[in-house]
Amino acid sequence: MAKRLLRIFGPLILAAILVLAVLVSPVTFGFKKVSAGEERQAAVSLSPNVLKGKRIKEAALKQNYVPFFGSSEWSRIDPMHPSVLAQKYHRDYRPFLLGARGTQSLTQFFVMQNIQSELKNKKAVFVISPQWFVKDGTRKDAFAFYYSQLQTTEWLSHYRHDAIDQYAAKRLLQMPVAKSDHFLYAALKRVSAGQSLTSNQRFYLKAKQNMLTQEDEFFSGINMPSQNLNKVNQQAKKLPTQYSFSKLDALAGRIGKSQTGNNRFQISDSFYNHGLKQELKGGKLAGFQKNLSYTKSPEFADFQLVLDQFARLHTNVMFIIPPVNAKWSAYTGLSQSMLRQFDQKIRYQLQSQGFNNICDLTDKSNVPYFMTDTIHLGWRGWLAVDQKVDPFLTQPQAKPKYKINDKFYSQEWQQLNPNELTTYADTTN
Repeated sequence: MAKRLLRIFGPLILAAILVLAVLVSPVTFGFKKVSAGEERQAAVSLSPNVLKGKRIKEAALKQNYVPFFGSSEWSRIDPMHPSVLAQKYHRDYRPFLLGARGTQSLTQFFVMQNIQSELKNKKAVFVISPQWFVKDGTRKDAFAFYYSQLQTTEWLSHYRHDAIDQYAAKRLLQMPVAKSDHFLYAALKRVSAGQSLTSNQRFYLKAKQNMLTQEDEFFSGINMPSQNLNKVNQQAKKLPTQYSFSKLDALAGRIGKSQTGNNRFQISDSFYNHGLKQELKGGKLAGFQKNLSYTKSPEFADFQLVLDQFARLHTNVMFIIPPVNAKWSAYTGLSQSMLRQFDQKIRYQLQSQGFNNICDLTDKSNVPYFMTDTIHLGWRGWLAVDQKVDPFLTQPQAKPKYKINDKFYSQEWQQLNPNELTTYADTTN
């Protein structure tokens, strides 16, 4: 009977052992080569697997791709989108879009963990969405959707006993998804308390990292969506052969006008029809944002994680601060004064620490066809971004001198009224 069972189940057991050996082995098995076509597709795919993984991002960023961190704005692909302009006019760089709906500072901090070599002494672009900075900060379900144990193990493998890692561990422990692995959760508890990892934890983390790396090698490129690359190719055909800002600006105006004909907010017809038309009936959305504020939020401390990581790696970053559609904010009651205060607070956090490359577009909220919907850049907005980003990426830039200050992790900073910035600066410097 034993021999018969062995004949039946022996091959299955052996196969399982071999698969496990492959997954935990630190040796890769020849799947690491990423084709140029795969890089092009991944760079605009906005795929969660690409964002959470390592293999494809790492390969592309070793080439001429530049990380463009952000969120849902990257999905608004029109002829002036950064990926379209870079392709059409054969720029020396190509944007690698990192982010999608729901990605905020905490997610982006962990995204950086397995591309540190590709960020070190390089350039990057980062879009700061004011909408991230709501009272409760990042949504737990959104963070869980993009959470990557691979990125977490890589971060823990080079854990330092400092404020950045302690704060990151504490924030991760506040997310229910952190409990998805008991051993990782225990390691996070030690890091949050400023304690060293045990030898058993380090052994587990290394084995776990090897396994997740092998999984990424095998599966990161499977079923990668191609529709965004198709959109980029189609939109590029609408552009003039030679780059001309005046011609592109006129074209952006014509396209914007032709695609915003069915509503008074200069919002794209497709977005209005599918996202707002029914909601606006009966005036349900009139004034609904009058009490909304972006000036007090844990997101300010999460954003400091991003700045701290860029400073560690000496990454030269262009930050983009988009406006909110003025016609829409007037209808919903979103305070323009509050938006200006948010701008003051986030700029202080940036500039006081040496992050001086800022494309601040918050005063463009009334420019026709600048926004494609309520909060996302489009047409002329993307063109304005290009006016700042292209020279930043293609021309030599002064080496940044960062002066990181841990005060930006404090509860006081998170809840600081921007009207008190002057006093705060005088008493904390």
